[in-house]
Amino acid sequence: MLHERRIVLVEDDEIMGASLAQRLTLEGAEVQWHRRIARALPAIRTPRRPIDAVVCDIRLPDGTGEQLYTRLIGTSAPPPFLFITGQGDVAQAVRLIRSGAADYITKPFEMRRFLEKLARVMQPRDHGAAFEQTGISAMARAVDRQAAELARTDQPLMIRGLSGLGKVRLARQIHQSSDRRAAPLIVLDALREEISPAAMDDASRRAGEGTLLIVGIGRLSLSTQDRLAELLRGAAFRLVATAGMGLEARVADGGFRADLFDLLCAHAIVIPPLSERPEDAVWLAVRLFAALNDGRRAGLADPTIEAIRTHDWPGNGRELRARLTRAIESSRESLILPVDLFPERLAADDVKPLSEVREAAERAHIAAVLARTGGQVGEAARLLRISRTTLWEKMQKFGL
Repeated sequence: MLHERRIVLVEDDEIMGASLAQRLTLEGAEVQWHRRIARALPAIRTPRRPIDAVVCDIRLPDGTGEQLYTRLIGTSAPPPFLFITGQGDVAQAVRLIRSGAADYITKPFEMRRFLEKLARVMQPRDHGAAFEQTGISAMARAVDRQAAELARTDQPLMIRGLSGLGKVRLARQIHQSSDRRAAPLIVLDALREEISPAAMDDASRRAGEGTLLIVGIGRLSLSTQDRLAELLRGAAFRLVATAGMGLEARVADGGFRADLFDLLCAHAIVIPPLSERPEDAVWLAVRLFAALNDGRRAGLADPTIEAIRTHDWPGNGRELRARLTRAIESSRESLILPVDLFPERLAADDVKPLSEVREAAERAHIAAVLARTGGQVGEAARLLRISRTTLWEKMQKFGL
């Protein structure tokens, strides 16, 4: 159950600590026992030897378990925490659970119950499973597989693609799935502000043995690139960078160091645009609609799905989110129609009669309800709040 699991025990009580450390070792775990926060913190932030769980007392000589946990979640994704608490500290433990801690156990406790709780809070070691899908197309799945593989390496990495494709999201997932996930992820956004050599020094120091993520690395000045190249020679951190598709041009005109470009290109992920993955555009639209809708609209009409599939999406996922947000807020129908998503297409000579638009929405809605009920007309009529006869007539009219 605990074989070869790496566990940090933070407990200042000698009898309790010795008992737990001995039993965990007998269960096959690798145990590091620390009595103070100051010693436990660097032990937990050990990216080359990631920790599977932390067993931590609430009250410690140099602070509280809550302070230790808060310091960790401020800069990284900590391992699962199982807090040990007395009866008087239960409220604090519950507050920690709401902040993301895994569980707590109240003293005194049976060793069997402690081991069961510890086994439950520990996550499987399949870090690749932590990746969210980029899409359902073959190209998207290839990106996900490559990201999972590169999460297991320490080499500098570049994620490339057009704007709005989720490059930063993927970079964060790679860090969270890597052996450096317990150490900080420090982000420098060169797209939003100029990064000086001094800022690069500070970021590398704060990253420690974690990950330094540079968003829009092509925007760095040559002096900052020079400083980054120097830091990489003896870096403890891992560099992950994002860039658009025009970085080669900057190298050609002397605006970006060729050696830094070659280093990053050795391990690079390219996210294809949505225009090359129409099935992913529809897949993403359905997911975004579910997240944004909050019960306000019934769904996406069939013509809208087709419009999403055929649109070229120059702004990719960011454009799709913006259009869906506006459509959900402004639509006057229960279903989102193409005109809601693409109002600019409603040129004066293309305006359809209101009756035609209403019929299209009504047909799509009836078809959706029939699909939901598995074709059971009676149940569909009940949900639509019309008679079976009326539903039959509409089905005949719309060819359903």
